Amino acid sequence: MNEKILVSVAWPYANSDLHLGQLAGAYLPPDIFARYHRMRGNDVLMVSGSDTHGTPITLTAEAEGVEPWEVVERYHRSFIASFQGLGITFDLFSHTDTENHWEVTLDLFSRLLEKDHIFRQTMDALYCPECQRYLADRYVEGTCPFCAFEDARGDQCDNCGKPLDALQLIQPRCKFSGDTPVVRQTEHFFLDLAQFNEPLQEWVEKQTHWRPSVRNFSLNLLNEGLRPRAITRDISWGIPVPVEGYEEKRIYVWFDAVIGYLSASIEWAKNQDMPEAWHAWWDVDAPARAYYFVGKDNTFFHTLIWPAMLMGYGDRKLPYDVPANEYLTLEGRKISSSRNWAIWSPDYLSRYDPDPLRYYLTVQAPETADSDFSWAEYVARNNNELVGTWGNLAHRMLTFAYRNFNEQVPQPGELTDADRAILDEVEAAFGPVGDDIGACRFRAGLTKVMAVARAANRYLDAAAPWKALKEDRERAATATYVTLRVVDSLKILFAPFVPFSSQQLHASLGYDDALFGEQEAVVYQESEREHLALTYHHEPKGDLWRPSELAPGQPLRQPTPLFRKLDEEIIEQELARLG
Repeated sequence: MNEKILVSVAWPYANSDLHLGQLAGAYLPPDIFARYHRMRGNDVLMVSGSDTHGTPITLTAEAEGVEPWEVVERYHRSFIASFQGLGITFDLFSHTDTENHWEVTLDLFSRLLEKDHIFRQTMDALYCPECQRYLADRYVEGTCPFCAFEDARGDQCDNCGKPLDALQLIQPRCKFSGDTPVVRQTEHFFLDLAQFNEPLQEWVEKQTHWRPSVRNFSLNLLNEGLRPRAITRDISWGIPVPVEGYEEKRIYVWFDAVIGYLSASIEWAKNQDMPEAWHAWWDVDAPARAYYFVGKDNTFFHTLIWPAMLMGYGDRKLPYDVPANEYLTLEGRKISSSRNWAIWSPDYLSRYDPDPLRYYLTVQAPETADSDFSWAEYVARNNNELVGTWGNLAHRMLTFAYRNFNEQVPQPGELTDADRAILDEVEAAFGPVGDDIGACRFRAGLTKVMAVARAANRYLDAAAPWKALKEDRERAATATYVTLRVVDSLKILFAPFVPFSSQQLHASLGYDDALFGEQEAVVYQESEREHLALTYHHEPKGDLWRPSELAPGQPLRQPTPLFRKLDEEIIEQELARLG
């Protein structure tokens, strides 16, 4: 029976291009996961979009002297281009400034308010006399009261991960003027998280399949006790509060952004002319599993706040897993957009292919601890593993078969014990590799696939069909056939990780179909406006996650190398671009 799998992916702020830390932490892992489940024949719904209401956007707009919507439009298009180039297959990548998202957000806010999960309260807030305005959390910086990090934001400390209120900061300063803000009173709406502390604790304790870091972090916050959290702000950019007298206030971004998973699912269903289809992934009794892929700085919002909102709303499915990743550093240093200590995805794609990056970011995935991107190791992994181990195995065997066996898969003779052993080894890998991917252990899964590729190389070196060709053509044909079967199976095992080269190999092996569907940027028309979105079209094919059934006599196509060997000179060139 096909499973329903909801893949919910963190919403990037539309204020800068994507960098490799974001790809490694939140965007590549869900694509690997979604591709695998689609290959298994499961019904996947993978959604996300640009977060258009965050204060980082207004910060960028003010710095550039433009309107926030101009910033949003520029980077939303950049995200879509990057995801297309990298093969990140969203069923829908939308944004939070759609009529649909506003409608869903206002409905959720109103229902929580009606059920007394939201209340009004006067609160102290930081006000900058120089700027003459209240400061949103991200407009304030200061020293973290928990770890003494001097550049903590007003909503969260990037160093220790603790959620913050701007008033907790030691020596707060306005991000614009640099002045010390003053405290003034203002009235806002609060989500009463304290109401949900006990049911959340009971729920989180049962999630023994979560990563220990995610589960322990969430339980520690629950043990400390959750407090009400303001969900509106004195700002002009965002969704207006749907209560008379509060039209000048806006729903705060962290509240409306997590609703995006639900609103994007509803939008996807409308776009498919199946407006009720989203219920199959979201109704509380639906046989579906929901996964949320985020960086560790977003753990609090996805393991506690969003589940509390769903509990309060009622009849909606809670997350099954939140496989939050740690951080990716760059050449031993923390990635910093402001200091240009980053590798931007459009810049990367202008010079290099997507699959080597997908491969390297997976083997270096920060799944349980921070990891580092190094250009020297990137080049070494590409040349030694993708080119030397996997690409060379596939290309030399296809080239040999194409030239010596009438451009087709040869007819084998009797298999030897060594032939059967390598076929058995690759067949046996499908279960463990699938289990790893299904459990969000992508690095471990890819390591197992590459181990089989190394074993296949050892088999081929020992069988040496090029030596047997003149003296024992049947033996050469058998070893070639066996290796092509192994390569065909490895193509499937590699496919979720490196889909572009896997499709190229699929075609070279003589198949006419596509392993995956196609992405398309589409303009959708709402009642009063239109918006650009990325969508993924694919036809269900049943279970493709199985060993090769390559038939003798199948025509082959002229093979081409799967990967390019990189000159080591690029290491110094790329290092010079940093900073």
